[in-house]
Amino acid sequence: MPDLCSIWLSDAKSTRCAGVSLASTIYRSDITIGLVGDLGAGKTTFMQGFLEGLGVHDAVTSPTYALEQRYITNALTEILHIDLYRLDKGKADEFLHSSDDHTGIRCIEWIDRSTCKPDILITLKEKDEGRMLTVSFDDIPLPTESDILRWREEVALPKHIGEHCDAVASQIAEFGEDLLQRGIIVRPATLKLSALAHDLLRFVDFGKSSPHHYPDTTKQHQALWKTWNDTLGEEGHEKACQRFLEGQGFPELGRIIEEHGCKKSPGIHSTVEQKLLYYADKRVIFDTRCTLEERFTDFAERYCNGEISEQQEIWHAEAKEIEKYLGFL
Repeated sequence: MPDLCSIWLSDAKSTRCAGVSLASTIYRSDITIGLVGDLGAGKTTFMQGFLEGLGVHDAVTSPTYALEQRYITNALTEILHIDLYRLDKGKADEFLHSSDDHTGIRCIEWIDRSTCKPDILITLKEKDEGRMLTVSFDDIPLPTESDILRWREEVALPKHIGEHCDAVASQIAEFGEDLLQRGIIVRPATLKLSALAHDLLRFVDFGKSSPHHYPDTTKQHQALWKTWNDTLGEEGHEKACQRFLEGQGFPELGRIIEEHGCKKSPGIHSTVEQKLLYYADKRVIFDTRCTLEERFTDFAERYCNGEISEQQEIWHAEAKEIEKYLGFL
């Protein structure tokens, strides 16, 4: 099933800003984005924001008469901006076939005039003196919640770690809804699934840096965890989970989870989902919500005998930067 979000936009400025935010939730450069909406609904305004978010500094206008325009992003990805308004369905399909081998992002206004099925569909409709934006993401594969629960059983994930994942999933869902209410595009289902699975292989770190005692651990569990550790655990549980999910056919979800721990902090090119998971995980101690200050105090008590290390101070500062970026201050 596609991931889906909806946002009410009051004006052209908020429409452009929503377009900017879409650039922070793109996981592949070889995709087709379709835009649907009546004349004046804001398709080109949204596109202007999207290209701005990707680092395109050229003036962006609707290619209604030229049919297509090309732009280069900061990452040197080519954007193909197409407008099918003047073409009927047959001509539109014929024209689109000429760019089927395009390796960058294709953005197609009036895509409903063709039979092309986009990876991401943007729909704009007038509503309450503004417009309703709906984004349907079908560009990356996602597991089901049942898949994740089955994986938890298969790897014998300790119950309290599963409960932590569930608490982070609840927290991240609220953060995601807050961003949507402010006109920022996020992927709600992807957020929840990433949180539910983020500590799926947490046990590969047992015995390395974790001093905790797990009373329900059996010798069978320990043997199973050792097998997973020997196979995937060389670089810690974040990377192990990323490799596991890639092997299951969900590489993009694995990329989100890979950055959630303190070993690899989200960089400037991270997506909004990566930043949200990194942050939400720092707002939960076991299965209880907390502040960043409480979380990092807990880190110090559990791992450093109450002393806050220089590295922990860096991680705390990075989390505060993400908190500021996401607007949760």
